[in-house]
Order: sequence, then structure tokens, then C-alpha cells
Amino acid sequence: MPPFRIELRSDTQTTPTQDMRAAMADAVVGDDLGGEDPTVRELEDLAAELFRKDAALFVTSGTMGNLVSLLTLSRRGDTLLVDPESHVTLAEAGGFAALAGCSVIPIQTPGWLTPADIEPHVGPVTTHSLNPAIIWTENTHNRRGGVAWGPQVMRDLADLSGRHGLRIHIDGARIFNAAAALDLPVSDLADGADTVQFCLSKGLGAPFGSMIVGSSDLIQRARRTRQLVGGGMRQAGVMAAAGLIALRDGPGRLADDHRRAKQLGDVIDDLPGLRLVSPVYTNLIFVTWDPDVLDLDVFVEEAAKRGVGVGGARGNMFRLVTHHQVSDADIDEATDVLAAAAEAATAVATHA
Repeated sequence: MPPFRIELRSDTQTTPTQDMRAAMADAVVGDDLGGEDPTVRELEDLAAELFRKDAALFVTSGTMGNLVSLLTLSRRGDTLLVDPESHVTLAEAGGFAALAGCSVIPIQTPGWLTPADIEPHVGPVTTHSLNPAIIWTENTHNRRGGVAWGPQVMRDLADLSGRHGLRIHIDGARIFNAAAALDLPVSDLADGADTVQFCLSKGLGAPFGSMIVGSSDLIQRARRTRQLVGGGMRQAGVMAAAGLIALRDGPGRLADDHRRAKQLGDVIDDLPGLRLVSPVYTNLIFVTWDPDVLDLDVFVEEAAKRGVGVGGARGNMFRLVTHHQVSDADIDEATDVLAAAAEAATAVATHA
């Protein structure tokens, strides 16, 4: 796949800024496995401070962050209460079952779980019933249009979890996008959660890594769990240095990403054969198409020929994503390119 002039396939496609590259080259490092890397410690302290949690842990990826959190919170045979279209159930290689030995109770939601959704599934545990143990949430929700949900949802879930002895995990891969959309500090969205995983990559722009935040006890246990799954690192400050810049500078740029996504979404919704699946809440644009009107493969190919990367089909929809390396000028250019690609794709579909 050639590099695209305008990359809209995902915010995972961002490349390190010059500031990040310089910080990585000059990072002060030590043996992180022994707690001796000062740059990693600085990153972990900053993450804990921003979320108003006791401690934080640097891990290699969001999938590892979710797995380490799950292994730390659960026992084999436990059950997750989770939206079936969450990342953990669809895109993490089944680690919840294969490695944690957990099952799931799927609960369809508009993007966030509520006590009314959960209550019917948390009755008395019998000798043959499932054992609901963890409320597994996603903010923003990757498959529900990037919807952001706020502090009242967490307060309600925390009250429920207290009454039923449940744990709460937030897969917050893009939780800073949620905070930007709601104009709230990210700590407000994490209050009441036992663990939160968030990505330093994606919207924040680092090339590597995620964080887990939680209580001192849980994070200490998570350090052992990270080692269990092969996540112990040595001179990890080289990568943590880029993460520090992402965490300091990235959140302030996200509102612009959301504005550009909304602008692009409005344009796409007017193109023949294309329709938004949901409103554009953050930086994720979900689109469906009418195959009788538009050939999606041709649409993606024509956009690529003109230097714009568009995500392929995900079932009956596809996704475009804005990020800090997509400028206002890029959106203007992408608007023209997508219109031309739609024209070519509708011509093929209607003459098939």
C-alpha cells in the first residue's frame, strides 16, 4: 500500500512529529523492568495525574492494556458485561476467552452501558450460572459512531457496581477524544472506574504504546501481569519520550480533528450512494453505501489513485478518520477527491 498524501483510513496511520523524533533520540533511559527508566516513570506519573488515579503503567499497545487489565481484574470463569461490538470482543484475537478464560454477556447498546441494561444480568450466582464480574465499557465506542459518554454514566455504573460487587474497566483507546467532545477533563470520565486503558497513538499521535491507570494496588498487580504476557521492557524511555509529547500536546488538538470530521461527514452525506450511519460525534466517520448506486471498491480505488486513503468495507459500512496530520487544506482537497471518486464509482455501479 503506497503512502497516501491524505490519510483518512485511521488515526493509527499517524507518523511521529519532529519533536517526538528529537525527544526519542535524546531520551534519558534505564531498565524499565527494574523501575529504573526515568522517562517511563515521568510518563506514568503524568498519566496518573491527568486521570486522578494513584498510578499508571506503560504497555506496548491498547490490546495489551486491555488484556493486562482483564487478567488483573478477573479470575478464570468470570464473565464480562459488554457491548458485542466492542473492540475486546471483535478485534483482540479472542484474548478474553483464550488467555483470561472469561466469557461475555453481550448487551446491545447505543454506545454506552447503563444500569438498566446490566441489572437483568446480575442476579444471584448459582452453581450453574455465569459469574458476572466486570462491566466492560468503551469511550469513545469504536463501532457505534465514536460516541462519547459523560460522567453521569460512570456515576450510575459505579453505584451499580458497588451494589453488586462488580469491577469496571474502560477501554478508553480514544477517551481523550471523548473529553474533547464533551469539553471535560478526562478525569471526569474515569471517576469510578477500576482501570482505564488509553492509547498514546491514534488521536494523540505517538508511534507506540498505551497506558493503564488505576489504584496503586491494581497497577502493582498489573505490572506482574504485564510480565506474565511478555510485556516487560528495558530501555523503554525511547518510546515513552514520544508518549510524553503526545500526552502533553495531543489533547489540545482534538477539537480541530472533530471539526474537520464533521465538515467531511457533511460532504459525504451529500454524495450519491453514500450515507452517514450516525452523526459525527468525534473524529470517526461511519458511512454506508447503496451497492445499486455506488461500487465501493471503485470508490476506494479512485480515491487512492488521487492520493486519499479511505478505509475498506467493515460489513455494511466503512470508516474515515481525521487526525492531527489532516489539515483544513487537506479536508478541502479530500472533499474534491471523494466527489470525483463517487462519480466514477456510481458510473460503474449504474452500468453494471
